[in-house]
Amino acid sequence: MSDLAVIVFDREVGKRRVIPMRWGYPRRGNWRAPDPIHARSETIDSKPTFAAAFQKDQRGIVLVKTFNEGKQISPKVTEQYTIMLGDEPAGAIAFLFDQFAIADLSQRLRACVMVTVPANALIRTLTTEHAESDRMPAFLAKDDWATWLGENGSSPDEAKACLKTVEGINWKMSKEERAASKVKRAKPTVSDPTGLF
Repeated sequence: MSDLAVIVFDREVGKRRVIPMRWGYPRRGNWRAPDPIHARSETIDSKPTFAAAFQKDQRGIVLVKTFNEGKQISPKVTEQYTIMLGDEPAGAIAFLFDQFAIADLSQRLRACVMVTVPANALIRTLTTEHAESDRMPAFLAKDDWATWLGENGSSPDEAKACLKTVEGINWKMSKEERAASKVKRAKPTVSDPTGLF
């Protein structure tokens, strides 16, 4: 499974580092399957799966130039759309990470999940009668990086306040040219990330 390059704040050396992490916490009973892959911003500090890591500043950032969203045309057909971030050189998506002791592995598995927020007006245009496009990645403002990473002594409440729906921006969305997927995926995987959002 592929890793993501996650920016974290290393307290021991007092600076940011980039650490590879698997996208998706290990599924109970089958650690090779990534599940969950998302954490809702509204419950990130209260849901047991995420609360401890969030409170301990195990928060990171992944930089992207584009991201994908799916539009459910029918129960078995999904169109894929690519969202370009306009004039920005890259967008910073909020992630949460943790480490897991796995019996089959000699080292602890470092894994991460993407934080999501309610969808903006652009993403909501992908809503159909078959599925509502109600979530999107939590993009961080540049001024919020230090607070999210916990490098400026910020509190968890201040970090959570950084998780906002981004509106009124110069994003562009285009339908991918490939044929619509005819097989409904029960759960997306890291090795096949298209349309994870």
